[in-house]
Amino acid sequence: MGSDNDGTKKNTLRQAEDEVVTLASELIRIDSTNTGDPDTVVGERAAAEYVAAQLADVGYDTTYVESGNGMKGRGNVFARLEGADPSRPALLVHGHLDVVPADASEWSVHPFSGAVQDDYVWGRGAVDMKDMVAMTLATARRLKRDGIVPPRDIVFAFLADEEAGGLHGAQWLVDNRPELFDGCTEAIGEVGGFSITVKDGVRAYLIETAEKGIAWMRLRVRGRAGHGSMLTDDNSVTRLSEAVARLGRHTFPLVMTDSVREFLAAITELTGLEFPEDDIDGAVAKLGGLARIIGATLRDTANPTMLNAGYKANVIPSSAEAVVDCRILPGRQPAFERELDEILGPDVEREWIANLPALETSFDGPLVDTMSASIMAEDPGAKVVPYMLSGGTDAKAFSRLGIRCFGFAPLKLPADLDFSALFHGVDERVPIEALQFGTRVLDRFLRHS
Repeated sequence: MGSDNDGTKKNTLRQAEDEVVTLASELIRIDSTNTGDPDTVVGERAAAEYVAAQLADVGYDTTYVESGNGMKGRGNVFARLEGADPSRPALLVHGHLDVVPADASEWSVHPFSGAVQDDYVWGRGAVDMKDMVAMTLATARRLKRDGIVPPRDIVFAFLADEEAGGLHGAQWLVDNRPELFDGCTEAIGEVGGFSITVKDGVRAYLIETAEKGIAWMRLRVRGRAGHGSMLTDDNSVTRLSEAVARLGRHTFPLVMTDSVREFLAAITELTGLEFPEDDIDGAVAKLGGLARIIGATLRDTANPTMLNAGYKANVIPSSAEAVVDCRILPGRQPAFERELDEILGPDVEREWIANLPALETSFDGPLVDTMSASIMAEDPGAKVVPYMLSGGTDAKAFSRLGIRCFGFAPLKLPADLDFSALFHGVDERVPIEALQFGTRVLDRFLRHS
């Protein structure tokens, strides 16, 4: 294994730091927009082929896999770096290649320009998550190029379709190609490892140990069709609207999970800020931009997002539908469904369009210790703390294989950057220094994990 004091190895690490900026920019320039509609998804195969070429360039044997289901171009790439101890379980390092759509008219730079300016790399995917893909590529290339043998096997996976739930990416691969993950018992991916400045320049790095469940729900109300000019007491649109309004205004109960308690305790230790349960929302609001994520992990949420009814202005339709984005805390699914039924009432039919489980693991063990040591080697005095992600990741698929998953894509961020607002936001960008910091941390982490 390479030594931290080896001058040659450090020179090649600097080469990786230089490469990561180019890799991130070039990945962003590949438009891999995932609209959720298979007919309009673009670029995943091109992004996968780019990744495969970068890995093959330094000697990796790669496996390119397109998911089944009749879908073409949903490209996934795998490579394995053999470790020193074949008896040890392998580590999975994963990242997704697809991005959400972007409207160029809203941006300061073109979202697929990969512009490198003002000390940032700009574009759709800069933080979600072509930054981590670039850091992983730069580190994987450096390890292979320099003949560095990690302590155990590392499986690198670059995946399609995460932004639409992974049906043609991680979920399909787990169901149909589980051998690609042979030996993997732990994994790192998005969204974690980024810093927040909490007090007097002290940074806390948030490691994702939990994430809420994703449950997209369709509601349907049936009524009596009729002429729009006549009186009716059975209007499906009216009854659906009333139910959706009740649900949209409902506040689900406060539930303090272990991950949230550990996070809030760590912030209290660092800042002195208290989080009393009788004013938890007000206290969390003091966390600034991060409050959007942390606040959403205090309780279940159900946000109506789509409505569909009728086909002509003067016809009362016989049915009306809505779609609701539900995010459910670990262990809360049965109670959440009971509460849903009470709010909606007996006349509203509901069905799950997607229902991916919540996850939670403990913040302990050798892998967590290595994450902490790798960050603190680059940022002495930093504090590493667990947190829960309000969204979801491909970890939901890998957990079905018994893999213990963490969000660890390390970035040292400026104190004034509203990082959480950049996810799926306008003018998405990542600091160049953060990419280089993350490459150094990831390199150290993989060499000691």
